[in-house]
Amino acid sequence: MHVVPKITDPEEAVNPPHRVQCVINGQPHDVSVIPRRTLLQLLRDDLHLTGTKEGCGIGTCGACTVLVDGRAVLSCMLLAVQADGRTVETIEGAARDLDPLLDAFLHHDGFQCGFCTPGQVMTLRALFRRDPHASAEEIQRAVEGNICRCGAYLRIRTAALAARDARAQSER
Repeated sequence: MHVVPKITDPEEAVNPPHRVQCVINGQPHDVSVIPRRTLLQLLRDDLHLTGTKEGCGIGTCGACTVLVDGRAVLSCMLLAVQADGRTVETIEGAARDLDPLLDAFLHHDGFQCGFCTPGQVMTLRALFRRDPHASAEEIQRAVEGNICRCGAYLRIRTAALAARDARAQSER
């Protein structure tokens, strides 16, 4: 589906929209975006994928983490035009896969308010795809850039370790 937004910003007359074609959560998308629009804005405002959260808007909290071509990225720091030709995965895509990590977060109460949870899950998802047997230290390093204002860090780490161990158990 091709979405062309109405031009309401005078800057759009100077910087016309660019066409972006990408795959998001397995679905092809063809959208027009102004050059300064972030991937986060495209996901939340244009495509209504609101699971990805905006925390700080300057790349320091990790709440907006998504996977782009399998790598964890801060969607508030990536322009939507940079997603052209790429594959993007959001927490909505992870939820469809019934990732054991989501079960572990629920079982070990790896969240309180849930605001940081999508970013935490996507960061850990990228880590476990890269290294299914990541050590406790690697897990801790991976999520260091994700701020949890509720302080659920120990439960998040416990959930990640449980998910890692469950994967290892299922491989046997």
